[in-house]
Amino acid sequence: MLLRREGWQVNRKRVHRLYKLEGLQLRMRVRRRKRISLHRGAPPAAKGGGQYWAMDFVHDQLANGRKFRVLTVMDKWHRQCVALQADYSLT
Repeated sequence: MLLRREGWQVNRKRVHRLYKLEGLQLRMRVRRRKRISLHRGAPPAAKGGGQYWAMDFVHDQLANGRKFRVLTVMDKWHRQCVALQADYSLT
């Protein structure tokens, strides 16, 4: 920013490269990505029905272009769908 005020035509990559060559430290703004989910380890083993469920969102588009989502809940022991919830705006 200071170099641009003085009239130098530089970009941040060039400044970063020059700082590294000189052995200086430059704090670069780091864009952090949001974590989708934390790793929770291996899922517990189910010993019967109704102990371990999994859910997922499925999305599709109608012929007129409107999008919809379906929340599916499955029982992992029986491999059966416990619940389906369809809507245009599921968050």
